Amino acid sequence: MKRSEVNRLIVNAIEFIENMNFKLPPFAYWSAEDWEKKGHEYDEIRDNLLGWDITDFGSGDFRNIGLFLFTIRNGNLNNNKYIKSYAEKILIVEEEQVTPFHFHWNKMEDIINRGGGNLLIQLYNSTEEEEFSDTPVVVSVDGRMITEKPGTIICLTPGESITLPVGMYHKFWGEKGTGKVLVGEVSMVNDDFTDNRFYESGGRFSEIKEDVAPLYLLGNEYPSAK
Repeated sequence: MKRSEVNRLIVNAIEFIENMNFKLPPFAYWSAEDWEKKGHEYDEIRDNLLGWDITDFGSGDFRNIGLFLFTIRNGNLNNNKYIKSYAEKILIVEEEQVTPFHFHWNKMEDIINRGGGNLLIQLYNSTEEEEFSDTPVVVSVDGRMITEKPGTIICLTPGESITLPVGMYHKFWGEKGTGKVLVGEVSMVNDDFTDNRFYESGGRFSEIKEDVAPLYLLGNEYPSAK
């Protein structure tokens, strides 16, 4: 992805998030120059990759296969300095923009439609060989346990949520004709380096081509404290 595209996506995201009356923390708006002045008191943001996160999953086609995220809070499975056992993100999903099939070995999560359009999510259990299982899918949707056939697609309208246990394959996208979706994620600690099992190979963090200066740094781009 080009940095100019990243900049444009963040500007558009800020407008959408504000229109949805959701408020981001102050560090969302710090520039690269601001970050150069931030000391070790902000290491929790650096070490736990809080902040902006944009990925095309290695597709080179963000509009169709991609996801826009902002990590608000997170713990760290590899650093006992951080005691949080939970994470929270806000996501933006465009109509028919796919986040590909994946599951997590350690992270259980709630996916919440915070507003906008409808979110479609397709589910499979995984086998010991990490393939799609032909067993029924059992999930909690806003506290109601439901059992569906493998590969079922569940529609979450604004305000609705689903709990995804560890090991459950899920793919999601915005329903066509309903508008982009503001999605919340509340989960156990998030580790994008070791806890994502994608069904098809692809990258989690996109390579950025620097055609212009960044408006804001991504969560994996912060300079170390001096």
